[in-house]
Amino acid sequence: MEDLSHKRKLTIMAAIIAAMFFAAINQTIVSTAMPRIIAILGGMEYYTWVITIYMLTSTIATVLVGKLSDIYGRKPFILAGIVFFIIGAFLSGFSKDIFQLITYRGIQGIGAGVIMASAFTAVGDLFAPRERGKWTGVMMAVFGFSSVLGPTLGGWLVDHFAWKWIFWIFLPIGVVAFFMIMSLFPKVDRKQSEKIDYLGSVLLSLMLVALLLAFSWAGTKYAWGSAQILGLFAASIVLLVLFVISQKFAKSPVLPLSLFRNDIVTISNSIGFILNAGMMGALIYLPFFVQGVEGISPTYSGYVTMPMSIAMVVLSTFAGRWITKTGKYKKYAVMGMPIMIAGMLIMAFMNSVWMAVVAMIVFGVGLGVGMPVFSLTVQNAVSPQQLGVATASSQLFRNLGGTIGIAVMGTIMQSSLKSNVKEAMTSGEGIDLTKLDPDTAAHLAPFQNPSMLLDQPRLEELHSQLPASVQPVITKMIDMMRDALSASLTTVFLSGAALLVLALILVFFLREIPLRTSNKMPSPDTANENRASASVAAAGGPNPEPAK
Repeated sequence: MEDLSHKRKLTIMAAIIAAMFFAAINQTIVSTAMPRIIAILGGMEYYTWVITIYMLTSTIATVLVGKLSDIYGRKPFILAGIVFFIIGAFLSGFSKDIFQLITYRGIQGIGAGVIMASAFTAVGDLFAPRERGKWTGVMMAVFGFSSVLGPTLGGWLVDHFAWKWIFWIFLPIGVVAFFMIMSLFPKVDRKQSEKIDYLGSVLLSLMLVALLLAFSWAGTKYAWGSAQILGLFAASIVLLVLFVISQKFAKSPVLPLSLFRNDIVTISNSIGFILNAGMMGALIYLPFFVQGVEGISPTYSGYVTMPMSIAMVVLSTFAGRWITKTGKYKKYAVMGMPIMIAGMLIMAFMNSVWMAVVAMIVFGVGLGVGMPVFSLTVQNAVSPQQLGVATASSQLFRNLGGTIGIAVMGTIMQSSLKSNVKEAMTSGEGIDLTKLDPDTAAHLAPFQNPSMLLDQPRLEELHSQLPASVQPVITKMIDMMRDALSASLTTVFLSGAALLVLALILVFFLREIPLRTSNKMPSPDTANENRASASVAAAGGPNPEPAK
């Protein structure tokens, strides 16, 4: 597709961006509304599962689609992804309890994984690596714009309408994106020589399910040392070994092991894994601070995250253009990562909404500068024939990092919150309900549940119904709960900052190679001549003539 006219490429990119925006806005619009939805449906202990199941199914879909799209082309998979996403979003609005919502979000995740993997790979099909920097910046800007609009709109909708409209309002965009892709995206002939690696696909999927279930259930549903969790970890190790063996003998492996002999691919994917683990694991709890600790409504909670998105949109656009202009990318990762760490540290110690806004701005600047780099490095380091599976591997490690990070941070959050509440109650600041009459104890019991802080209308309603004599005591109890929640969030954000530091260290080991100006890889003879030239020049010898 690199040989298509510039005008044709632009129309295809318009269709891809429409599909990506549909998936992205439906993800970000949920973020600020989710605490209220959980408070209505119940099941705060399953809060992380609403996000985890989405990332689990999208992770599996991403890696499977990577290889399949190399065989069949990107178009049928983007269309299928949109259909899955529409079905999942539509059904999510009909959820009667938390378990139905988790199930339907899983269907959405399948669609999101397919859309994202196919869209990013299609950009690699259309443009040479040197040009991709600009378009990677544009696609990051799409995510940024959805992050600006989504949280604010989601908060406003859940404050003024039934929460189901969170999932339904953008369904028409999905329909439009479907027909745009169908009419504009070119069809690619199947590579007849390629065979589908069914065994590898099944083993990889089962391994991912076992691994992510282990991390998601550990410390919440089961203890880390329980037979269930240890069994899941053991199963994931066995399945991983079987998967590696299958890939060595597969004629067309779903995830070629040769990819990981490329140090650029391996280090970039490792950075993506750690970066998303720290970032996603921590940032999903920002609404807990704004709504739970500060008592801000979901509508205004969206305004707090808006500066991060605006900063990311602006900086990612500029960073993409700078990378395209210079052909260099490593320095942007080196600059962006420390800024992200600074933003996370501000989150750890914020004590007001204004500090949260500052943290969002700082983090957004770092995100915009550094984040576009790592997909670009992977695509630039592999041949066009491996573009789909290499891009899928990048998405796989990012999704794995985000999913595991959310699960681990959820465990940290729950255990820290439980410990902080228990400490506050035993310190004499709480109320011993056993010493009160049954009616009063029944009225006061809800205020000892931290999830009550996330449903402000319900909290105010219960507070107003209590006798005036006990309202000062209840106010003190609510403040105690907010302090416990705030301290727990500090632990979460510090853990996220520590992971970002580890990712920064890995950036210094990332080898930088020039961005190609064509999708065609240099021939072996040319590559050998260039290496020989470089060796002679390094030894101080004469400069040979350029390779023809």
